[in-house]
Amino acid sequence: MDPELEAFVPFFPRTELADPVTARKDFARLAAAVPAPDTTDMDVEDHVVPAEPPVPIRVYRPHGARGAVIWLHGGGFLMGDLDTEHPWAGRIAASSGAVVISVGYRLAPEHPYPAALDDAYAVLEWAVGHAAALGVEPDRIAVGGHSAGANLAAAVTLRARDRQGPPIRFQLLNQPGLDDRQDSWSALNFTDTPWFYRAKALASWQHYLGGRPATPYAAPARAEDLTGLPPAYLATAEFDPNRDEGLAYGLRLLQAGVSVEIHQWPGTFHGSQALLSADVSQRQNAELGAVLRRALTG
Repeated sequence: MDPELEAFVPFFPRTELADPVTARKDFARLAAAVPAPDTTDMDVEDHVVPAEPPVPIRVYRPHGARGAVIWLHGGGFLMGDLDTEHPWAGRIAASSGAVVISVGYRLAPEHPYPAALDDAYAVLEWAVGHAAALGVEPDRIAVGGHSAGANLAAAVTLRARDRQGPPIRFQLLNQPGLDDRQDSWSALNFTDTPWFYRAKALASWQHYLGGRPATPYAAPARAEDLTGLPPAYLATAEFDPNRDEGLAYGLRLLQAGVSVEIHQWPGTFHGSQALLSADVSQRQNAELGAVLRRALTG
């Protein structure tokens, strides 16, 4: 493991997901410890997308932005909100120069699949319809996310393709959780990795699926046809149960004719880029911004 990251491992709480309420409180405490981003050069506003039910969003609008990304937070499908995602969303807006639309989607287990996907897709449709008001071009809208949020981003691209829905310019999948079967080498063997490990991944999927069989929109790794999807950037962490399913999905996208950039970050673990002082975290976060800048303004 990267020595700068390893120094922080003893301070990471070993949270479980059996009690979602407690897990959310622990997650919020961790998020509050991350330094706030500099948002002085952008407008930050909360809005509500008039879907059924309404979806809360927070819009980060850097001055001079031309494109936008619908950003979907991580948290195992059952943790996270607009406030816990503020450090991520604000930094991505600053580093990419793009409008970031952070989505407060509904959480499992109270709202299992497809609630979160429905919310994310409603925000996509809203963003394309309100591109002029956002100050961006409707053909310069991407979807992206971290962990469970990256799952939702991938699922949104599948649904948009299949429904001939709004055009998506790019998908950014950071440490995505894509496969409920959890039968890859990393999923089977990473049982004690920092923050995220096999038991936690299995519990996350159980909460999200709510006892229903997984469909390709719930677990995009199950999709048989990946043709016609938008170009992608896919990043994985070395010590992460999600690692191998992410890499496999990236290769399958390539084999389906989709342009893909894949980056496997050595020495990292799931979510470790929240440790901002580490050099590898700074490179990871800078790359997310640079990737979106190229995709949306090139």
